[in-house]
Amino acid sequence: MSTTAPAEGRVHLTRAGAVARLVFDRPAARNAMTWRMYEEMAQACTTLAADPTIRVVVLRGAGGKAFVAGTDIEQFRAFASGEDGIAYEAKVEHYMGLLEQLPVPTVAVVEGWAVGGGMAIANACDFRLATPGARFGVPIARTLGNCLSAANVQRLVATLGLGMVRRMLLAAETPMAEEMPDGYVAIHPAEELDAAVEALCGRLAGNAPLTLRTSKQMLLRLAHDPRPDDADLVQAVYGSADFREGVEAFLAKRPAQWRGE
Repeated sequence: MSTTAPAEGRVHLTRAGAVARLVFDRPAARNAMTWRMYEEMAQACTTLAADPTIRVVVLRGAGGKAFVAGTDIEQFRAFASGEDGIAYEAKVEHYMGLLEQLPVPTVAVVEGWAVGGGMAIANACDFRLATPGARFGVPIARTLGNCLSAANVQRLVATLGLGMVRRMLLAAETPMAEEMPDGYVAIHPAEELDAAVEALCGRLAGNAPLTLRTSKQMLLRLAHDPRPDDADLVQAVYGSADFREGVEAFLAKRPAQWRGE
């Protein structure tokens, strides 16, 4: 990763073994997202979705002071009508969809602020680890005076519940990690955060990749339909070489050698 980021910021993608990392690199602006950064995140998601060697993706803000502090407000000066807002929210929905649909577990590492677009990104991840006092929210009612699309509100309600989303959207609160619903975020002291991230990545990377992929797809379908069609997912897993390997390994009392096939 470069030591300095240009004014428009960057999203860096690196890989180490089965773990990929996305770093939002614009620390002078608390990693507020520019259009370029959103596009680079989208490109990285597309690349990772097609890479069978990746088992976990970690997302983190550069500088240790913020995850992502929203979208760069300066960019909204160019908006001339409500149609610009519709186009913007549609783009955000698309970006969050690409992140949600990654076939491997995603881990957001939150130090400091995860607000606005940063809240959306962290919320779209499967796991969130944070330092004490990290803040989450969408305080647009006291900042920009804009709104979220129904799809983006739905994503928040699905993970946080109506009560917390009302606090964020209507009261413009930015609750600390300690106030978030049970199970939403794991809190670790700053000096222990990296070790906790690595431990979680190791555990996830060691699990059956087809089970993880199918479980994620099943959860996404259930978010839109209480009784989704699941025959394709069930068939793919039970017909896999990994399932046969898992059965044999369990009976032989040895670790399974997952191949994702």
